[in-house]
Amino acid sequence: MGKNPFDLTSKVALVTGAGRGIGRACAVAIAQAGADVALVARNRLELEAVAREIVSLGQRAFVRPQDVTQVEQLPGLMEDVVLNLGGLDILVNNAGMNKPQEALEVTPDAWDQIMNLNLRAAFFTAQAAGRVMIEKGRGGRIINLTSQTGTLALVKRSAYCASKGGLNLVTKVLALEWAKYDILVNAVAPTFIETEFSHGFLSDPVFREYALSKNLLKRFGTPEDVTGAVVYLASSAASLVTGHILSIDAGWTAH
Repeated sequence: MGKNPFDLTSKVALVTGAGRGIGRACAVAIAQAGADVALVARNRLELEAVAREIVSLGQRAFVRPQDVTQVEQLPGLMEDVVLNLGGLDILVNNAGMNKPQEALEVTPDAWDQIMNLNLRAAFFTAQAAGRVMIEKGRGGRIINLTSQTGTLALVKRSAYCASKGGLNLVTKVLALEWAKYDILVNAVAPTFIETEFSHGFLSDPVFREYALSKNLLKRFGTPEDVTGAVVYLASSAASLVTGHILSIDAGWTAH
C-alpha cells in the first residue's frame, strides 16, 4: 500500500496565532498528520494548552510566546525552532486582526495596527522562514491565511481588505521567487469562521443576515473547516501547487 500523500511525519511546522481559533485548529491538525509543531502567539497559557494537546497525539511541541509585529525578533524565532525541533518545513502564517470601521472613521493608528500584523508581520515571518528553508536546502511550504476579502470588497473593512489583498499578492511573488528552492507558497482564504475573533460582528443579527445571504451553504465555518486545506497544502499531495489562493468561502466568491 502506498504512502498516505497527506502524511506529514518527520516534518516540522511553525504556526503563528496558534493559541486559539483557526491557528489552534491548524496546529492540532498538522500534528495529527504527523508533524512536530512550533506554536507562536502572545499568550503563553493558551499556547501551553495547545502544546499539551499536541504532545498527547505523540508529537513534539515548542512554545514561543512572541509578538510577531516585532519583526526584528523573527530571525531568532526561526533559529530557536530549528534548535528545538530540528528544522523548519512548514510555515502557517495565521496571526491576524480586524477592526471593522466605516472608511470615514478609520484612524491612522487603526490602519497601521491592521497593516502591521496582517501584512508587514506576515511578510517578514515568511521572509525569516524562507531564509531558513533555503539555507537547509530541503524545500518547504509556506501557507498564508488570507481571506475572501482579499479578492472582494466588504463594508467596514477597508484596511482589512487592503491587508489581505496585499498578502495574496505577496503569496504570488514569493511563489515566483522561491520555486527554484522547492519552496511552495500558497494562501488559504476563508469566509467568516465562528471564532472569538469573529464573535463580535457575527453576533450582530443585521450583519449575520447580510453575510449569510452571500453564503451558498447558509452556514458559517468552524476552524476545522479550514484545516483540511492547510494540511493539503503542507503535504506532498499539493506538490504541484504554488502561487494559489484557495478559497474556503461557502461559495461566496462564486457570485
